Amino acid sequence: MKLLIIEDDQSVAELERDYLEINGGFDCTLCTDGTEGLRRALAEDYALVIVDVMLPGLSGFEICRRLREEKDTPVIIISALADDIDKVRGLGLGADDYMTKPFSPSELVARVKGHIQRYQRLVGGREKPRPEILKIRGLEIDRDARRVWVNGREKNMTSKEYDLLLFLAEHPDTVFSKDRLFDSVWGMDAYGDVSTVTVHIKHIRDKIEIDPEHIQYIETVWGVGYRFRG
Repeated sequence: MKLLIIEDDQSVAELERDYLEINGGFDCTLCTDGTEGLRRALAEDYALVIVDVMLPGLSGFEICRRLREEKDTPVIIISALADDIDKVRGLGLGADDYMTKPFSPSELVARVKGHIQRYQRLVGGREKPRPEILKIRGLEIDRDARRVWVNGREKNMTSKEYDLLLFLAEHPDTVFSKDRLFDSVWGMDAYGDVSTVTVHIKHIRDKIEIDPEHIQYIETVWGVGYRFRG
């Protein structure tokens, strides 16, 4: 994930970058000027922006204000200004967090990860709801009613047959081992043998495959597991 660090103190900026890249796995871009930092923040897509308050060109407060007019990218303000009024101002302009210097670099990494995760959950909640009926080449799976049709004809499924079919269909072109399928469908704490996966796959195929010699849906990947053809 790409982060933008707008900080005019080169040593502080490099320290933040090193911790975030080494301990967080992020790809950080450094910028020492407020005007250029705002331009980059608006022109490119970053997972999060870290901005100092006291900057040449534009202040961190102004950057936050202008960025919020166009984007909802998470923003963390970092400043030597410790007064509550400055914190209130920064948060009031749309910043997601306000950290006062000096601070622990490991705490910065933790806060960055936390804000990105919260933002991703928020954005995920805005996504268009998935369709109730999943349709794949003549196969229809009704998630709400837990019913299955093939070319318009309903196929009776046991509870686990349905769960296994839906899991595979929702992850097309992904190869799953029998162990992984057993854990995902039956549950890691379930009693039983992974060989039951093979039995259930056979029963599902008997019900949904038109020609057993030419598999349309659930393929066997020999020595690995099974894959649903997308």
